[in-house]
Amino acid sequence: MEVTFRPETESRLQELAQKTGRAPAELVEDAMAGYLKELGDVREMLDRRYDDLKSGRIKAVDGETAFAELWRRGQKRRARS
Repeated sequence: MEVTFRPETESRLQELAQKTGRAPAELVEDAMAGYLKELGDVREMLDRRYDDLKSGRIKAVDGETAFAELWRRGQKRRARS
């Protein structure tokens, strides 16, 4: 597989490779492995949340209600400061 980067990204990658003494390909491999693991973790979490909603184990919260509650908590926290 071949990956093409914009010149500024390529330059930053080369600079990091020089600073760390690691090959650019190794840095890209590590970055992609971390990204793909995180993406998989998020996908699993979203699937679990969806299953919880569909099964009724948790209830959905209206967006306006959630925002109002966050606003209220923020106001309360600021009042204590």
